[in-house]
Amino acid sequence: MTTSPDHPSPTPLPPTTEAAAPGAIEQTLDAGTYDRLVEPRSAGRLALEQGVWHQISRKYLIVQLIGNAIWLAVIVAVALVLVFALDQTWAIWPGLAVSLATIAGMAILPRQVRSIGYQLREDDLVFRRGILWQRMVAVPYGRMQLVDITHGPLDRGFGIAQLKFVTAAAATGVVIPGLTQQAADALRDHLMSVAESRRTGL
Repeated sequence: MTTSPDHPSPTPLPPTTEAAAPGAIEQTLDAGTYDRLVEPRSAGRLALEQGVWHQISRKYLIVQLIGNAIWLAVIVAVALVLVFALDQTWAIWPGLAVSLATIAGMAILPRQVRSIGYQLREDDLVFRRGILWQRMVAVPYGRMQLVDITHGPLDRGFGIAQLKFVTAAAATGVVIPGLTQQAADALRDHLMSVAESRRTGL
């Protein structure tokens, strides 16, 4: 959980129709996550909104590194087969280029993962990510039509999932990766409860 310097006290979550204790969902969202958002060092970076920022599970970095390592192993294996078994020496250069690009991506993954965060405000959810290419989007609760939880084989093995918000406008769709399964379930129920109350005007 990260609090911006200008607003050190936590901002309460929007009211829901559930009877859960106010701090219960925040404890679930912040369990096993990073404790500070990483921001770009450049002067033109997107400023953090005031309030409490939640982050993703530390296990997401491990899953991403394993996935990239598997991809790298496949690229190297294909290149070796082409070069030594099929005598296709041209495969050395594209194989080397893709391998170097993958290794470079793995090197910056820790900063990229720690730049991912989301904030629950009174009327919307704000999501931000990115170091080189930054993105920050606000999704109004009343426009959420579907909140979908997905996870692949590696995700299931490490107990994490991703949460996707489907809205009427495709451009405002948001996917929050690397949530713990408990956080994904709690956030889905919370958001659908708030979205339903906003749509019905309660």
